[in-house]
Amino acid sequence: MKYYQFRVDAPLTLNMTGKFVAPSPEWMHMQRTLMDFELFIQTRGSLYIAADGERYELKEGDFLLMPPGVRQYGYEKSDCSFYWLHFTAPGGWELLQDLEEYGYEQGRIVVPATGALRSPDKLIVLMKQLQDSVRSYRELTLGSYMATTILCELFNQLFYVRNQAGRKLKQRQLYNDLVDYIKWHRHENLKVARLAEDFGYNAKYLSTLFSGIAGISLKQYMLQEKMEAAKSLLTDTNQNVSEIAAQLGYPDGQQFMKSFKKMTGLTPTDYRNAYANRLLFYE
Repeated sequence: MKYYQFRVDAPLTLNMTGKFVAPSPEWMHMQRTLMDFELFIQTRGSLYIAADGERYELKEGDFLLMPPGVRQYGYEKSDCSFYWLHFTAPGGWELLQDLEEYGYEQGRIVVPATGALRSPDKLIVLMKQLQDSVRSYRELTLGSYMATTILCELFNQLFYVRNQAGRKLKQRQLYNDLVDYIKWHRHENLKVARLAEDFGYNAKYLSTLFSGIAGISLKQYMLQEKMEAAKSLLTDTNQNVSEIAAQLGYPDGQQFMKSFKKMTGLTPTDYRNAYANRLLFYE
């Protein structure tokens, strides 16, 4: 696995960003030589893309980071959609062949060439916010800091659990299983009691274990994940608030709106309007 190490004491430089939707099932990615870094966040279907002969198949929730200088091209038809971000690293970057070469240091992050995201919705919302900023302000400094935030979020998602070195393996695995379970069932009316029953543990034990590792309560995390899904649906679909509430397992729209405003400080409609400028690309 290859890793890219960046200095982020100063921001990365945003070049371009957008969301791509394949115009037909026959579409294939163009062939070109990259002049800067490109980050892909896959949202639907599979993207078949290669870099200097190394082939990748990106599925929903996967990411891919390609460095400048590589020859990029599609190798199969790809009926898909994804967010993309082009940036340069004025503070410098380094290719690492082994993660052991990386030592944690403030102002320095490392990102694998590819992998599966732990919280893809968070990255999608950040990409939407970046696009809204580009559309609304066209201000390079703001865009560059937001692009840096996206890379830092990616770094922290991938290495948060890794850095919990003192945790017992069994507890860490149970924590990971809980996180995965909540993500898969966040569209349902999920309760701590149901988690305890499904996993065969005492509810208090699960809550204590989870809060000890995550730093927030199990109940709060479940609500947080539900709200992340809501943000993604509000910014990336045209569904109305009642439809989104039903999709997330709320009995009515009023209860959903109350929970959303409590978590974000905005009503669902205000949140959607704040990030209403979407950039779509079809080439």
